[in-house]
Formats: sequence, structure tokens, C-alpha cells
Amino acid sequence: MRRAGMVRVVGPVQWILYPLLIALAATVVLATPIKLFGLSLPEPVLLTPLAFAWPLIRPSMLAPGALFLGGAFLDLFWGAPLGLWTFCLMAVYGSILLCRNLLAGQETRALFIWYAAATVGAFLLAYLIVTLRVGNPPSLLSLVGQIVPTLLVFPAADWLIQRFDDTDVRFR
Repeated sequence: MRRAGMVRVVGPVQWILYPLLIALAATVVLATPIKLFGLSLPEPVLLTPLAFAWPLIRPSMLAPGALFLGGAFLDLFWGAPLGLWTFCLMAVYGSILLCRNLLAGQETRALFIWYAAATVGAFLLAYLIVTLRVGNPPSLLSLVGQIVPTLLVFPAADWLIQRFDDTDVRFR
């Protein structure tokens, strides 16, 4: 007996919930006060690759909600002004969603350039908001110390895009 062609249905649990939980758990692990060779662990914003990849994989109503919850968690966990990282992550999601038609099918180098631009834009937005709120600009060295590890997490966004883009044939 021959089986009919199987359709692989990938739901939001696989491409939204699991990556969100992994990113939040890794954020907590990287925030532990461990010093290696006199240096503390980096604290990248691990939700940035998700905010970049999710609109490219498939626009969804669940992804902005997950980013809202993840951004609120980051704000509470890091002691940032409430809504800061939620707003910055939504800005990344919205800008990539607007450019989705330009980015669909691009190679990894082009996606990295867009990821870098979106990440730097999100951090500049956060820098401006904190500067206006506090009245004193944060350290540029710490800003760069958080941007660089966030840029180095790009392979996670690329893996998500490669893994889940066009996995559900119902959306072709």
C-alpha cells in the first residue's frame, strides 16, 4: 500500500513558542553573575533574532504578542523602563514586515546586513529613549558591548528562516 504525499504542518508552537522560551531561558542563564577571566558573560538581546526572523517566515498575529510578552519580561528582568524593549522589538518586527517582499529569498549575507541595520536601529532607539528619560546618556562602551553579542547571534535568525520558511505548503 502506498502512502499519499505527507504534508508537513508546522504550527506556531514550533516556530514561535519554543524559540521564545529558549531565548528567555538563555537570557536568564547569561545574566548569572559569573566571571570568566575577569570578564562577565555577554548580555545580548536574544529576542532580536526572533523579531527579525518571524516576519520573514510568516506574518502572524501571535508573533507580535509573543514579542510583547518577551519584551515585557526583558524590561522587568533588566530593570529597564517598562515598554522599552517591547517598543524596540516591535520596531524591528514592523520594519522587517514592511520590507518583507524585498527580503524574501535573499542570501544570508544580505539578510545579515538587514539584521545589523535593524539591530543597530533598535539599540539607537533604546539609547535615545533612555537618554531622554534619564537626562543622562548611557555609556557608549556598554552600548557597543551589548550590540556586538546581539549581532553575533544572527546565525539563530538565519537558522530559523532556513528551517521554517516554506515548511507549510498551505501558505504557498
